[in-house]
Order: sequence, then structure tokens, then C-alpha cells
Amino acid sequence: MGHSDTATNGIRVEVRSTYVPERSSPEVGAYFFVYRIRISNEGTFAAKLTDRHWIITDAFGMVEEVKDPGVVGKQPRLEPGETFEYTSACPLGTLTGTMHGTYRMERDDGETFDADIGEFGLAVPNVMN
Repeated sequence: MGHSDTATNGIRVEVRSTYVPERSSPEVGAYFFVYRIRISNEGTFAAKLTDRHWIITDAFGMVEEVKDPGVVGKQPRLEPGETFEYTSACPLGTLTGTMHGTYRMERDDGETFDADIGEFGLAVPNVMN
């Protein structure tokens, strides 16, 4: 299982990833991973997540970038002390890979900044023959 825990300007992003064998098809090189994100506002100002930017790299070094507004159809606003959690998924064409990126955050005063999503691994456990 891959994981990361990163804080930027009071916004902490924790990630845990898991391989999902029942949604994967190794015989055709299709591997499916889910990841759980927990975003916590540990700062002193409210902030809204407006956009996301993911960088997904497979075992061959092929990079895919994903840029979209919000996460899971939402743009959560977090008061100090609040958290937001969601689960999403990533298909991958190799047994291993990595993901990292940023969430664009906007404070109530209009200031924006990128909260880092630390790199975490995507890996099929070593149980396949």
C-alpha cells in the first residue's frame, strides 16, 4: 500500500492507495488502484479547494497529467479544524507506478496557493505468480 502525508500553508493532505485485484485484468496489463484522500485544514484561515492537478507515472516512466476543477464533483471549503475525505481510483497499465500533484486552494481573502499532494506508490502486492 502506498501512502503520503504532506502539509502546505496549513493544509495537510494524507493519501493511502490500495490495489484492487477484482477490478484488474493482469492478463491484458490492466491494474486498478483506489486511493483514499484526507484533506485537513490545520491553519488559521478557511480555504476552498478549487482545482486539482495529478501527475501519474507508470513503471516505464510514461506520464499522464489530469487537471480538473474540484474533487469528486465538489469544491469543499474547509474551516480551520475541518477535514474532507474522499475515495477515487486510478487504472494503470503496469504493476507499479506513482502519483503526486497539487490542490489549488483559495482563502476567503482571495489568496491562492497550491497544497502539495506528496508522491505515493501504486503497486500490486508481491503475491502474483
